[in-house]
Amino acid sequence: MNLASIDPSVLRDVERVPVALGDRSYDIVIGSGLLADDACWHGLPAARHALIVTNDTVGPIYAGGLAQRLAGAYPEIEVISLPDGESFKDWSTLNQIFDALLGSGCDRKTVLFALGGGVIGDMTGFAAACYMRGVPFVQVPTTLLAQVDSSVGGKTAINHPLGKNMIGAFYQPARVLCDLDTLATLPDRELSAGLAEVIKYGPIADAELMTWLEANMAGLRRREPALLRHVVRRSCEIKARVVGADEREGGLRAILNFGHTFGHAIEAGLGFGVWLHGEAVAAGMVMAAELSERLGLTPPGLRQRLSSLIESAGLPVCGPALGAAEYLRHMRVDKKAEDGDIRFVLIEGLGQAVLRSAPDGLVAECIDAHCA
Repeated sequence: MNLASIDPSVLRDVERVPVALGDRSYDIVIGSGLLADDACWHGLPAARHALIVTNDTVGPIYAGGLAQRLAGAYPEIEVISLPDGESFKDWSTLNQIFDALLGSGCDRKTVLFALGGGVIGDMTGFAAACYMRGVPFVQVPTTLLAQVDSSVGGKTAINHPLGKNMIGAFYQPARVLCDLDTLATLPDRELSAGLAEVIKYGPIADAELMTWLEANMAGLRRREPALLRHVVRRSCEIKARVVGADEREGGLRAILNFGHTFGHAIEAGLGFGVWLHGEAVAAGMVMAAELSERLGLTPPGLRQRLSSLIESAGLPVCGPALGAAEYLRHMRVDKKAEDGDIRFVLIEGLGQAVLRSAPDGLVAECIDAHCA
């Protein structure tokens, strides 16, 4: 039974993308004004307690309205605001969520609401997976990156100083609500970071999307509502299909990590939070495309085309000069690595990805060619 399906007849001008996972299936709901639309909150798990987890940036803007919207369904609602930023995605910050749950006497039916970007979503989901061995949670992503990627699919985690997202669990939300209006308050840098996760879907799964992005990037950066709605929906459709086929990343789902092996090394090497996740992934995609070309997997030209698109999104195409040895050291603790063998998501042809390893020397050449 779907815990949190929505009757489409009660929704007005709202799109629904289902994530098909049997009895853990749920809906991604996309539209404007969702935070104020009662219909979008129907059918969620019943409970006495609800905990809204947000951060110091998003909370003052949206937490009060969300608490008011939930008041009719949950007699006791608490809001906890965490410090904002990737550098706080750690054990001590996670423990603040557990302190709030235990301090309020929350039981195993308590529902957590993740109101914020990817960091809040990941930590709230991990807390929900752990508290009393699992309580329901709802994703309410307020950044483009979270709406198109991190809020969907049930990956939850915190960082370790030696590796990004290395401590976590697969734990699916009861629903994902993408209110496009929240993107209006997103800083330009954060919007561009989200566009990196949109761009990745073209090379790995949808050649037509990449062509569409090349034609519409300027409008996306101007935040034209129809264009943002299209990329959020299309990104969610692709990710929902991949997650439905491979929930726990046994094979196909790994393609969603295009650019991330290099990107995570950038984040860990610089210190989490120095570069935004999407910025690191952007430079990582260029290096992965370069590696794809050097291995003869894809004809010359894709890397340059991808670089031009990434630059048009206001993103870096060169990584920081950490040195190839430092990149390789961090990449050996990537979750896709096996027996110390680094595996990369590479492009076999536009719209088609493959997971494979490459000689360290060739990887180092790609790093040196694309690091400032």
